[in-house]
Amino acid sequence: MSLRLSTVILPVRRWHEGGRDQWLRAEQLGFHAAYTYDHLSWRTFRDGPWFGAVPTLTAAAAATERLRLGTLVTSPNFRHPVTLAKDLITLDDVSGGRVTLGIGAGGNGFDATALGQEAWSPRERADRFAEFVALLDRLLTEGSVSHEGTFYSAEEARNIPGCVQKPRLPFAVAATGPRGLRLAARYGQAWVTTGDPKLFEDGTPEQSLEAVRGQLARLDKACAEIGRDSQPMEKILLTGFTPEANTVLASVDAFVDFAGRHRELGFTELVIHAPIPDSDFAADEAVFEKIATEALAQLDS
Repeated sequence: MSLRLSTVILPVRRWHEGGRDQWLRAEQLGFHAAYTYDHLSWRTFRDGPWFGAVPTLTAAAAATERLRLGTLVTSPNFRHPVTLAKDLITLDDVSGGRVTLGIGAGGNGFDATALGQEAWSPRERADRFAEFVALLDRLLTEGSVSHEGTFYSAEEARNIPGCVQKPRLPFAVAATGPRGLRLAARYGQAWVTTGDPKLFEDGTPEQSLEAVRGQLARLDKACAEIGRDSQPMEKILLTGFTPEANTVLASVDAFVDFAGRHRELGFTELVIHAPIPDSDFAADEAVFEKIATEALAQLDS
């Protein structure tokens, strides 16, 4: 089974002070795609620079030619399907059809209350996500949409001419629970996981593999329940959140070992974070670039 390698570029650099260069370098290194987080701020980066995902991706679309671009992930925390759809159609147009929307339910981080709302319960978050994804799917495929839902409404929302990619740009749905996996099965062209967060600090690589194997099995089941073959669906692992996170980018050999074990499970794309000094994603830039250019060939050999 073939495996693609992609990267995440966090939006922490000014565009003309290294930001643009990172996206260009990702294309030069041959990454399949470059994603960014869609947050208002994120964890340890909260009190430092953090730029918006959609403007950043639009600038990256204008600066690059072949690299796929996307969010990993967008959530309902501070987005509305109507305005998001308009932004995505525009981004898909500017990029010439190179956009993937990574989308998830979100969490109770800073974004969850930034607009002044109370943090949602797990049930409400799941309910909102289901309605959000279904409405966004319509908005990206229909020229005019009206919808009166529990959480979101649209009144003759126009989205002409629609996406460059048909019938719409692909969704990569991040999910591990049963409701999320059903959404991935119904609407996703790809599925995303970060592994099992409960194992990040105290688990072992073997336990992590077993947990992810279980997630894949549940995805297969969710697809089978609606008569869909899960095999053609892309399976994406966002790395950096499994027990071996600190060693995956330590060397090419370490990454190849990690990648091989996850390819055997059925993953088709691994995503690694571009190094950020003095952060959770600190790594040797030279090793990162060597992984980008040599690891897949070494894995195949």
